[in-house]
Amino acid sequence: MAMGESAATTEKIRDALRAAHLYYMQDLTMEAIASELRTSRSSVSRLLSFAREIGLVEIQVKSPVDRLSSVQERIRTQFNVTAHVVPVPDSINEVDRLERVALSAARILGPFFDSNMTMGIAWGSTLSAVSRHLQEKVTHNSQIVQLNGAANTRTTGIGYASEIMGRFGRAFGAYVQQFAVPAFFDDPRTKEVLWRERSIRRVLEIQKHMDVALFGLGSLLADVPSHVYSSGYLDEDDLSSLTQWGVVGDVATVFYRADGSSDDIPLNARSSGPSLELMRRVSRRVCVVSGRSKLPALRGALAAGVITDLIVDEATAHSLLEP
Repeated sequence: MAMGESAATTEKIRDALRAAHLYYMQDLTMEAIASELRTSRSSVSRLLSFAREIGLVEIQVKSPVDRLSSVQERIRTQFNVTAHVVPVPDSINEVDRLERVALSAARILGPFFDSNMTMGIAWGSTLSAVSRHLQEKVTHNSQIVQLNGAANTRTTGIGYASEIMGRFGRAFGAYVQQFAVPAFFDDPRTKEVLWRERSIRRVLEIQKHMDVALFGLGSLLADVPSHVYSSGYLDEDDLSSLTQWGVVGDVATVFYRADGSSDDIPLNARSSGPSLELMRRVSRRVCVVSGRSKLPALRGALAAGVITDLIVDEATAHSLLEP
C-alpha cells in the first residue's frame, strides 16, 4: 500500500470511529453528525457501514420478552447451554437457511475470541458458510488450529480445509495451525505411530489448550449434505458400520450415538479428530446447527456434553424442545 493510501485509510478509520461513537454512544442523528464532521448525511451513513464492516462496531439484538428469548431460556434450563436462536422463516429453503444461520453465527462469534487465545475449527459445510461471513477483528498473539485432518483417497483436502482456516486467520489476524493428516486412517495402528511424531504432537498439544472450539454437526440425514458424508471420506462399509453402531452424528469426524456415547465405535479409532472427552475440557464449545434434519445429531451432541453455546435456527430450536 502506498504512503498516501495508508494515510487515507487511517483517516477513514478515524472518521468512522468518531461517527460511530457519536451515533451509537451519544445518540446524535445523522444530520447532527454530518454537521459536526462537516460532511454529508450519505457520507455519515457510509462511515457507519464501514465501521460495522471492519469491526469497530458490534451490534447485538436483545429482548427479555420476545418469543426467541423464551426459547433461549427454555433451552438453557433444559440442556444447560447458552442458545442463540436465529429467526428464519419456515418457508425458506435449507441452503438459504444455512446461510442465514451462518451469517448470524459469524456476527455472534466475534466477542468469543480475542488476543492471546486459541480457537479450534472443525472443517465442514457449516463452518465453510460461517467463514464466508466473518467480520474483521484485530487480535494479537492468537491462533486458529485445525481440529481434524481433511485428506481422503480422492484428495489431500488441503485446498478445502486451508481456505476455511485461512478465512478465520485473516478475519482475526491470527496464526493458522493446519493439520496435514488424513481425516480417517486405513489402520488405527498407523494413526498410533503417526501420533508419536513430534510435528504431529505439536498440533495435538495446541488442540489440548484451546480456549474456544467451533464446529458444526455432521449427519447422514442432513438436508444440506455434510461434507464428510458427501465427498468421499467414507465408503459403503464405513456407512454400514455407522448404522450398525447406532451413530446419529459426528463432531470433527468423531462419531457418537443418540445417548452421547462414542466408545467402541470402530471408525473413531481411525479418526484424526479430537475425542469427545478432549472437547468437553474446552471452556467454550460453540456449535452451529441449521435445519430440523440435524435434530438427532443435535440431541446426541447435547447428551454428549460437548456444547456450551448453540447457534441454531428458530424452527430447529422449537423442535428441540418438543417431547
